[in-house]
Amino acid sequence: MASAKDVPAIAAASSIKFALDDIAKQFSQDTGKRVRISYGSSGNFVAQIKHGAPFELFLSADRRYTQQLEQAGFTQGDGDIYALGKLVLAAPKNSPLQLDEQLNGVKALLASGKLSRFTIANPEHAPYGERARQVLQQLSLWQDIQPQLIYGENVSQAAQFALSGSTQGGIVALSLASAPRFKARANYIEIPQQYYQPLAQKMVLTKKAGDTAKAFYSYLQSDAAQAIFEQYGFGKGGN
Repeated sequence: MASAKDVPAIAAASSIKFALDDIAKQFSQDTGKRVRISYGSSGNFVAQIKHGAPFELFLSADRRYTQQLEQAGFTQGDGDIYALGKLVLAAPKNSPLQLDEQLNGVKALLASGKLSRFTIANPEHAPYGERARQVLQQLSLWQDIQPQLIYGENVSQAAQFALSGSTQGGIVALSLASAPRFKARANYIEIPQQYYQPLAQKMVLTKKAGDTAKAFYSYLQSDAAQAIFEQYGFGKGGN
């Protein structure tokens, strides 16, 4: 049995929760080693690591946040891209929102005055929220939809809002919307990637990383781990 000091603390973007839980379980079965994962928004984790949080590995929802840590001297190397994230427009099954790739259904509901609540992750510190804002800007919705926007602290919370019925829909991660617990209650459609900058999700070891964290880092690049990421709708990682 691994002692507490052998179980590294991992910081991970909430978009990968379902996939990473499965990967960590498989890692433990294959190696006998365990990891302890905290999920949240990438920007908040950067602040925590800079303030001394004991994370040994950081899995970000994009490369900008790992670069911030690297430039500030907190990492071992510049890391690797482990997955490519994708956005969806999602809505509860009882929502009046019609789903389409160009968000015409959102525009129509907004114009009719019947769109009351629409959710995205907070774009100030969540990469999926930042990309959702890009989509809304590209499709000339950003200004008009301001009064209806409900921000999730991270994309996982935004998915809860979008898929549980507390909003009429939102822009969230494919990896969350396609998970069984949400799929049963909601519909979604993938948003064309021409409307937002790529979500190249990058991971990096911190200066505190020990052997188990390094082993998990390598495992995340294995065919077994990559297959699980792909199962949850991520594009293949690699630089």
